Amino acid sequence: MSELDKDVARILAAYESAVFKKDVRTFMHLYDPSVRVFDAWGVWLYEGAEAWQRAVEGWFTSLGTERVKVTFEDVTSWVGKEVSSVCAVVTYAGMSATGETLRAMQNRITWVLRTSGHVPRIVHEHTSAPLGFEDSKAILVRGNAA
Repeated sequence: MSELDKDVARILAAYESAVFKKDVRTFMHLYDPSVRVFDAWGVWLYEGAEAWQRAVEGWFTSLGTERVKVTFEDVTSWVGKEVSSVCAVVTYAGMSATGETLRAMQNRITWVLRTSGHVPRIVHEHTSAPLGFEDSKAILVRGNAA
């Protein structure tokens, strides 16, 4: 595994850990100050780290005593010295204070990373879920690939 591939693995692990710990500071350190986020929930666009941080703080606060276990699957990355991209299926599992899984959902995620000063940071994030043809509702559990 190259150093650049190791950087992607570190970012995935840091994201998982920061979400589980509800650690806004570590989470936001993964993002570039000029990040642009197309989130799947409620808001069309978050422009800049300050706007994204407010959303993340709201998410983490809304959890109360619950935690979220993040798991990445089917990770594919295209890694370069200055710009890289990563896409994956991400599972967010709500966990009780005693460690019981309460619920889970999946999204598709794509990141564009830019390396500055030897540190890759997320400059663009796009999350999505497909919509059902019959009811136009988000499909939050991955089925078989077409």
